[in-house]
Formats: sequence, structure tokens, C-alpha cells
Amino acid sequence: MSKSTSPQRLGLFGFGVVGQGLYDVLHRTPGLQTEIARICVKDPTKTRPLPASWFSFDRNELLNDPSIDVIVELIDDADAAYEIVTTALRNGKAVVTANKRLIATRFQELLDVQRETGQSLLYEASTCGSIPIIRNLEEYYDNDLLSRVEGIVNGTTNYILSALHQPSSGGYTAALARAQVLGFAESDPTLDVEAFDAAFKTTIIAAHAFGVVVDPRHIVRRGITSITPFDVAIAQQQSRTVKLLSRVQIHERGLSLQALPALTLNSGPLANINNEVNAIRLTAAFSDAQLLVGKGAGGGPTASAVLSDIAALRYGYRYEYRKLGQTQRPVMSHDVETVVYVRGTNERITSIPFSNIDVDHRSSQGRYVIGHVQLDALHKSTAFEDTDTFIAVVPED
Repeated sequence: MSKSTSPQRLGLFGFGVVGQGLYDVLHRTPGLQTEIARICVKDPTKTRPLPASWFSFDRNELLNDPSIDVIVELIDDADAAYEIVTTALRNGKAVVTANKRLIATRFQELLDVQRETGQSLLYEASTCGSIPIIRNLEEYYDNDLLSRVEGIVNGTTNYILSALHQPSSGGYTAALARAQVLGFAESDPTLDVEAFDAAFKTTIIAAHAFGVVVDPRHIVRRGITSITPFDVAIAQQQSRTVKLLSRVQIHERGLSLQALPALTLNSGPLANINNEVNAIRLTAAFSDAQLLVGKGAGGGPTASAVLSDIAALRYGYRYEYRKLGQTQRPVMSHDVETVVYVRGTNERITSIPFSNIDVDHRSSQGRYVIGHVQLDALHKSTAFEDTDTFIAVVPED
């Protein structure tokens, strides 16, 4: 790949936390020879820290400008983002995006447009903030036989869960409120706390790690909103810590994909990853287990990943999707035995078809069971749909 020596001109869509973070880091890295040509925003009445001449309210001014080399898409609306990204690719422009919902829900379509146009679409910032997980899966692990990729991929929920493990935490509602004040959680935190965000990232990881394109709605997903101090206390009694984990794992019948709370062992590598930090653990045949750690929330970490993609485009970099080209790829299957912790009413707990129960605890504070169940059967149980029941996997390592 040859390096381009001409200045790189960007058309930026969105000027929120990440967009402003990108503006700041570009001005601190003049050696990159990259400049923002124009910024497209939606609200003409909003006060912004740059002169009005920087901004446009017409997407076509950027998409049809032949002097703009790269479109950087940093908006919240996945449908509008799809139109922006595909139009830019078809207009001969490379694209960088941080939109995990867009990539996860339209993966095959975006892959087809890349192949049709020959243009590059990079999205490192969509998954795990500052951790270069996609680039590592594409380059370092392109030939190694991965068996599992798991980790903490959402900084908001990790901040909340870290707070809940502190004395006098005040419970879930208080921890969420602190996360919102610090800017780690949105005013409507549903995407994060109900694990939709983690499911989107799990989908992207599965495609690059195992060559499997799945609908994120088919991932076994459950959030943290039903957690109580009782659940945290039980975990601590067993030398475990509650985390929300993404897990993509090969088993005998295929590939299971989860975005679920987990009672992680305190002796393991993920229990001590706290606050808005993310971590990804990769287990492979030849390189064994490796851990990547970095900040996963905030404008700076995400902007750094966007900047990395922009810099890579100067060398003509693009994803090769080698795993997607393999003739033998695993199929998604949740027919795998899983150990789970379930706290809830007798009715909800008995709706789960446990094959074996290790612990059945009943007290005035509540009832919980730790037992073995097929993941797909757990997913279909009424307990899994109940908003008051707390369910967490209990990993062995």
C-alpha cells in the first residue's frame, strides 16, 4: 500500500461529543495532513463552538463535493446514516463511521456496496472505543483458529456495575444517575442498559472473528436493569463480580452469541476491569488467550479510533473479510449447556428447564438458583422475558 502525500479532506456528519473530539484530536495531530472541509449538522438553531461557515444543513453539499476524499459519519440515526454511507461509497468516497447499529443491522448490505464500488468502509470506532479489536481480528487473527471472543464492550453498563459493587452504592437507579451526570449514559439509556449496544458489537465481532453474519435480534441478549443489591451480595459471597459480557464461542453444534450479565470469577482477567473501561479476551489455538484493554466511553477514546481509521485510509487500507470468504464457517446455534444464576419468584424459576441444579437458596430476602440449562431453552423461558427476574451466566473461567 502506497502512502498518499496530498492533503486529506474530510466531510464530517455530526458534531456531538465524538465529532467535537475528532475536531480536537485532528488539530493536535497536524502531521497527519488531514483537514475537515465541512460539517453537516441537523439543527440550525443550536449554538456551536465553531463559526457558522464551517457548517452545512444539506448532506448533498458534502456527498457531491469532489474535493472531499473521506466522509466521516458520526450521527445517531442509523437509517439516515445508511443513506449517507452508501451514497458516499457510490460517489467514490471512502467512509469512516462509529455507528454500531448501522454496521450490525445492515452488515451484508454494506458489504455488498463495498464490493460493488471498490471503496473502503472502516468502523473501528463502532466497537469497544479505543481498543483496536476489528483491526486485530482482520490482521493478527486472520488465520489463527479462534475458539472464543468475550469481553466487556459497553462502558456505560460497566460503570454502573462497578458502582454497584462499592459500599453504599445506593442501588441501580443511583448508579445510573451518576453515569448520566458524568456523560457515560444517555438521558434514555435503554440501548446500553438493556444490552442492545452490546448485541450490536457482538454481531460485528462475530463477523470479523468467525465469518458469520447474523441478525443482532437473534443474539441471546439481556440487560442489567433487574439487578439488585441482593444479586451483587451473592456474587461477592462467591468471590465473583457481576459484569455485562459479550461472548461469541465455538461449541460442538456451532457458534453461540450472547450479550448477558455474568458472575465473573474475581481471579479472572475481566472482574477487575472497572468504570468506563472495556476489555476483550481472545482465545485461539496458537496464541492462546490474550487480553486487550482500553477506555470504551467518551469522546476522546472513540475519536481516537476514528482518527486511526482516517490515518489508515491514507495508505489505502480496507478490510479484507478473509473469514467471510472461508468455505467452512460455523452456523449460529444456542443449543449448548450453560450454567446460570437466576433470582426471582418460584413461578419464574420453575419455568426454566434446568437439567441439574447446584444451588437452590430460599430465604426471606428471596430465592435464587444456580443450575445447568440449554441456552436456547433459557432464552425461550418466561423467566427470560420477565423484567423483575435477574439472570446471569456463571462462567468457569
